[in-house]
Amino acid sequence: MKPFSESCEQNKQPILAVLREALADSRAVLEIGSGTGQHAVFFARELPYLTWYTSDRLEYHPGIRAWLEEAGLANVHGPAELDARQREWPAVEVDAVFSANTAHIMDWPAVEAMFAGVGRLLPADGVFCLYGPFNYGGRYTSQSNERFDAWLRARDPASGVRDFDDLEALARAAGLELQRDYEMPANNRTLVWRKRG
Repeated sequence: MKPFSESCEQNKQPILAVLREALADSRAVLEIGSGTGQHAVFFARELPYLTWYTSDRLEYHPGIRAWLEEAGLANVHGPAELDARQREWPAVEVDAVFSANTAHIMDWPAVEAMFAGVGRLLPADGVFCLYGPFNYGGRYTSQSNERFDAWLRARDPASGVRDFDDLEALARAAGLELQRDYEMPANNRTLVWRKRG
């Protein structure tokens, strides 16, 4: 039985439009937090020039495998075991990293570890695309994001919608420069950084 995420279904086309632009010069992508595996299959099929590496914590692997096996795509691999906090990341050669709806689920030390890991993994000019809801200047961009944040923190006080300024500080420390901040449907954004040469 394949897992299914309604939000993945709803956001895949808008994210694809961004990835076509942001990853036009990329060849291989590590996806952090592949979740159900839906995004990986969709993006790998639509962007056949990319080699797509899935990863997540072990409990998500059966669902990811179910999607990958059904799709049977030659350009999508994994899943590899990855918790952002682990010291050793999958030994893959990639020039891009993609992650959707992860920063607000992780606790802050894991978010810090994710950015540090991306900085270590990416070569010069490598790209990091991060999709999700973000605050700006400590303020919510919508009432729905405020309600979502309250729901997240009630479920897990260590989670929550992250502030752009805090993420940008982590990115700079990891050697990444912001390239674009894309406005997305449903009060989400896609942030795109590039590794300094």
